[in-house]
Amino acid sequence: MNAFLRSVVYLLLAALITAPFGLFVTLSIVLPMRFRYRVIAVWRAGFMALCKYVLGLRYQVSGRENIPATPSVILCKHQSAWETVSLQDIFPPLVFVLKKSLLMIPFLGWAFAVVKMISIDRSAGKDALRQVIEQGCERLRAGYWVVIFPEGTRIAPGETRRFKPGGAHLAVSAGALAVPVAHNAGEFWARNAFVKKPGLITVSIGPAIDPAGKTAAEITDLAEQWIENEMRRLAPHRYPDAAYAVAS
Repeated sequence: MNAFLRSVVYLLLAALITAPFGLFVTLSIVLPMRFRYRVIAVWRAGFMALCKYVLGLRYQVSGRENIPATPSVILCKHQSAWETVSLQDIFPPLVFVLKKSLLMIPFLGWAFAVVKMISIDRSAGKDALRQVIEQGCERLRAGYWVVIFPEGTRIAPGETRRFKPGGAHLAVSAGALAVPVAHNAGEFWARNAFVKKPGLITVSIGPAIDPAGKTAAEITDLAEQWIENEMRRLAPHRYPDAAYAVAS
């Protein structure tokens, strides 16, 4: 089966499982959070199975030993929709920081709201940062990890965008470790691309950054440096430069 037909079958099956599960999760709002996450885990297993057996997309993880024992802030490269699900397969229970408008998506958005994803209004400026810190600290105290894509949006392979400090501010405020994550999912699942390519995605987890004695700017720079250097190792053909240095 070629990539186009695989993608058609994937889309149809993904829609079939997402609608009922999204509704089920929404209705589970009266139940404890642990039950809601169990429902999400079943849907996630279905999604990952579709990726593996229909799209031919597999993944491997390096650096699992760097995953802390306590709830932390994950600062991850963002290239596709794939990592928004797969990170839940790799790390302990977590929430994402996402645009408030995504909560309006039928079924999927409703499920986001029920499992208490951190929704923000990006146009709110400093108030948006306050929302991230307040809600993020609450989620971390409750035992959930927080995922933030510091570039703010999906970035095509080989491209970079200056990292925003929101995740680092949360790490400092909560006294939580910041975990940098790089991956090459965009090589197979491009932004807004209908056709997904089969292959092996590599997710690389870097050493946790202790916020003690560091500013948010320092944490952001450390995470950006590690992630961008790691991207050059994962996809060297995308980067003509021999070494990476954070822009001043």
